[in-house]
Amino acid sequence: MSERIETVVLDSEGLSAWIAQDRKLLAILKVFHDMGADLVIGANTIVEVTHSRTDMPRLNWTLSRVKVEPVTEQTAKAAAKLLQGVGLHGHKDAIDATITEVALRQPKPVALLTSDSDDMAKLCGSQVRIIPL
Repeated sequence: MSERIETVVLDSEGLSAWIAQDRKLLAILKVFHDMGADLVIGANTIVEVTHSRTDMPRLNWTLSRVKVEPVTEQTAKAAAKLLQGVGLHGHKDAIDATITEVALRQPKPVALLTSDSDDMAKLCGSQVRIIPL
């Protein structure tokens, strides 16, 4: 990775992989850590990754190492506007849109680690570097 990244945003797949200690994701995070990038998630990502088999101590440890951005009314309205702008639907893409909104307001340049690179690329346009997981 030659360009410097200031902020790295993780979607639910990225956060889940970190909790599971996925080697590929850990290697990616090390590169960003070494360049001093901040790690960020949206608060609703916590809900998205939590289920009956979630390792809660591991989740809490991981959360202590990221900045958790709130999802507010302002966030929701901005995310809805993003969805409308690219013709996506809130029922299917609401969380993706809020993650995009979080990414767009972080210090740039921003990278987004995501399992949904197609929709995220539509939502982010050229403002965020999409890194598929």
